[in-house]
Amino acid sequence: MTARRPHDSVRRSYDAVAQDYGDRLDDELRYKPFDRAILAALVEQTEPATTIADVGCGPGHVAAWLAGHGAASVGFDLSPAMVETARRLHPEVPVLEGDLLSLPAGDGEFGAVVALYSIIHLAPEERPLAFGELLRVLRPRGLLLVSFHVGTEVSHRDEWWGHDVDIDFRFLEPTVIVAELEGVGFALELAAERVPYPEEAATKRAYLLARRPA
Repeated sequence: MTARRPHDSVRRSYDAVAQDYGDRLDDELRYKPFDRAILAALVEQTEPATTIADVGCGPGHVAAWLAGHGAASVGFDLSPAMVETARRLHPEVPVLEGDLLSLPAGDGEFGAVVALYSIIHLAPEERPLAFGELLRVLRPRGLLLVSFHVGTEVSHRDEWWGHDVDIDFRFLEPTVIVAELEGVGFALELAAERVPYPEEAATKRAYLLARRPA
């Protein structure tokens, strides 16, 4: 019997929708001025000559935006099909397969890490482990940008764009995530929320910017 790997259902679900995801969302930063602004601020504050990692990078559009705005970047995604989609759409950006709980990266490898909506599929007990892993791969004084949907509900999907999936989307309370980040050693620098843009699902969005201490 083959052992079940962590996050298999999430991996299979994103494998199923990878091509549609790239087709539909690869240009989403075009209508997200706040996201572009906070990413630009992250680039400006990242130590020169270091790399920004985009974890849970999806079709690679955020990593490509970072690369197009002066940063060295690399993407990681759990889904092999999504990795292939990102490589096809953005061949200028290296994209690797990787799990938030065990990234294929060395200690202190990155000047900053971006995790946009990638923590929403983690079970509550996994989040501190993931945040500890993100702390590990950051250089001292490196920044972490996390975003997520605000709330307490868990939304389950078994169908997505006509594909069979099995995936939970967890809405999260900012105060809980701040406490978990601080619990593993991050220092919070910014917390912001925004209402959805017309092109997005109707959920409030939270953004947390935290720094690894020196």
